This record gives sequence, structure tokens and C-alpha cells, in this order.
Amino acid sequence: MSVTGLGSSDVSRLFPDYSANTPAVKQEKAENPVINDEPAAIFEKSADSDKPVVNNGKKPDNSALIAQLKADQEERMQQLTDIVQKMLTGQGKAYSQATGDQSIWRYLASGEYTVDELAKKKAQEDISEDGYWGVKKTSDRILDFAKALSGDDPSKAQQLLDAFDKGYKEATGEWGKDLPDISKQTYDAVHKKFEEWMNSANAAADTEA
Repeated sequence: MSVTGLGSSDVSRLFPDYSANTPAVKQEKAENPVINDEPAAIFEKSADSDKPVVNNGKKPDNSALIAQLKADQEERMQQLTDIVQKMLTGQGKAYSQATGDQSIWRYLASGEYTVDELAKKKAQEDISEDGYWGVKKTSDRILDFAKALSGDDPSKAQQLLDAFDKGYKEATGEWGKDLPDISKQTYDAVHKKFEEWMNSANAAADTEA
């Protein structure tokens, strides 16, 4: 006997145990709802549905994002240039106050600035080996600032070093002639510390490889 075309009443009559009110049937209907005795449509997720569609399949335009990232990077390089210029100018000023050499500082050379003994003593301490404007601490601050700007990314070290060199040149221009020896020593120390930073990163990469 074909069961094609049988309704629920026919099924109940032919198969008494298959009652619409039995718990088994209720559970079956709950798990597989029917409309007009026909199983409801079940949606199956397409294998391709997980694939994102961007601009109807066209390649997204990232030019604005790239321009913003480039601008951010240039801004960070300029920040380092500015801080280097200010640091070395401050270092030179402390040097002038400590040594009395006013000929290389434009403002001091004008004769409008005098240094009392207390300021001179403080400046001498500042440019000492362990002083705030000493070679070690000034070069450390420059490197720390560069690392902070780059997120401690040594791959950007050369760009940052170029920004440092630019700041050094700007400080020299502000000074009016060659910077004092303490600033030249700081320049050499910064380059050495940048080189050590890059070398340590390369060594770590070789170890991981």
C-alpha cells in the first residue's frame, strides 16, 4: 500500500500507536515542525556564506587608511626631530652657563644674559657625567623617546635615527655654529645606542630562526 497522499487522520486510523497526542509525536513535531502535514523548510548555511563580500566583490579602497598611517608616521618622526633639537639646545645652554663660553650661544652672545654663580654651579652639575644634561642621560632619553614613538619596533630604528640626525642639524642651526663637544659626544652615543638596539633585535631574530 502506498502511503502517498495519506493525511494525519489516515495515519492515526491505520497506525493507532501513531496518535497525534502521544508524547513521541509531540516531541517529533517540536523538533520538526510541520505546516499542512508537510515538514517545514530547514535553512542550511551555505559553505560560501562565511566568505565576506566587500564592495560586491571589488577590492576595497584603502588609500585613505594608508595616507593616515603615513601621516602618523611622519608626525612621529617630526616629534623626535623636535625633541632632539630642544634637548641639544638645552644641553648647549647648560654648557654655556657652566663654562662661561657665550660666543656660541646667540642669546648669550648678545650680552643680554648673565649667569650668577648659583646657576653656573647647577649647570656644571647638569653637564657632568651623571648629570641631567650629561652625555649618558641625554642620549638615554633620546633613545627611550624614539622607542616609545615606534612602539619599541627596531625595524623603524633607521628612520628614527634619520629623524635624530635632522634634529641635530636643526640644533646646530639654532646654535649658530658647531655644537659644543658635549653635544658631539651625545651624537656619537646616540648612534652607538641605536646600533646596539638594532643589533640586539637582529640577534634575537636569528636565535628564533
